[in-house]
Amino acid sequence: MKKRGHGNRSWIKIDQNGNSKILELDKAKIMRQCSLPSRDLRLLDPLFIYPSTILGREKAIVVSLEQIRCIITSEEVILMNSLDRSVLQYKSELSKRLQTNKDQVDDLPFEFRALELALELTCVSLDAQVKELEMEIYPVLDELASSINTLNLERARRLKGHLLALTQRVQKVHDEIEHLMDDDGDMAEMYLTEKKKRSEVYSLGDGQNLYGGTRMVSKSAPVSPVASTNGAFRLQRTFSSIVSSSKQGSLMSSSSAGENIEQLEMLLEAYFVVIGHTLSKLLSLKEYIDDTEDLINIKLGNVQNQLIQFELLLTAANFVATIFAVVTGIFGMNFAASIFDYPSAFNWVLVMTGIGCAFVYFSFLFYFRHKKVFPL
Repeated sequence: MKKRGHGNRSWIKIDQNGNSKILELDKAKIMRQCSLPSRDLRLLDPLFIYPSTILGREKAIVVSLEQIRCIITSEEVILMNSLDRSVLQYKSELSKRLQTNKDQVDDLPFEFRALELALELTCVSLDAQVKELEMEIYPVLDELASSINTLNLERARRLKGHLLALTQRVQKVHDEIEHLMDDDGDMAEMYLTEKKKRSEVYSLGDGQNLYGGTRMVSKSAPVSPVASTNGAFRLQRTFSSIVSSSKQGSLMSSSSAGENIEQLEMLLEAYFVVIGHTLSKLLSLKEYIDDTEDLINIKLGNVQNQLIQFELLLTAANFVATIFAVVTGIFGMNFAASIFDYPSAFNWVLVMTGIGCAFVYFSFLFYFRHKKVFPL
């Protein structure tokens, strides 16, 4: 029985000439071939959602940018086989560029060209999603500002959640590129072609120094003091030459590494500006949403103030009407009074009470206007 997580999976392998083929590989073989720990391969698993990450290892670069998840070495790209549009576009575009520039001299090594294409497609994809979101969210916000109802509020809430999720994804890519630009050690680890050439030169140099000047000596032959002294001197001279060559190689590698770091830094800086522009558009869109929310709150506050004013007017009118009802209720009681001997007397009472109630009501309005409770 196969262990869990060690089954064969379909991978796309693209070499330096742009030739691609589909292979069935397991994780153990990829880990041995690329010298990667198992935790790095989890970033390539399409069943899990991980934030965007770019890791520089000894023999490979692990790239997990949105849907593009691949392993880049100095000679090939191992891409997770998928029917996703981004993966198919990366495969076709990389093969096309490698085949087109096969005979041309390019300043960028193979791994940087593969990494550049992953960054380019990721930035283009995120920017296209931002533009699509802008085209969808601006009309909704304008309609919400003019007509506040439950349907428009629900649409705005859904689009705001989409905006926040997209902002987090763009922010993670932005932070990852910034982290690489700030760390020279990580950028030096990503120059795989230079490390491969340097290791080959060191292996050839060590072989010549250690085995080029040796000679076979019989085990039974006597060893003279002079011969042993000369042998020790040769060994010391060989060791000193190895140390000097290694120091010279380290100095050359450090100078070339500084140049390569600058080259990679310029590459990352270009896409850092692009993703920064995309992030600024998202932040501007978020500010527009916040401004729309402030406008809605102002409108709702204005409506609430109008309702309070109307309620205040109704309360004052109710108070005045209560006074009038109290007067009419008193005269409607069954008690003996001389005023009932005059038929028009009760009418005059009602007129005077109405005039008094109107005076009280307008006194309230004048007081409200004086206190600037609401404009009249």
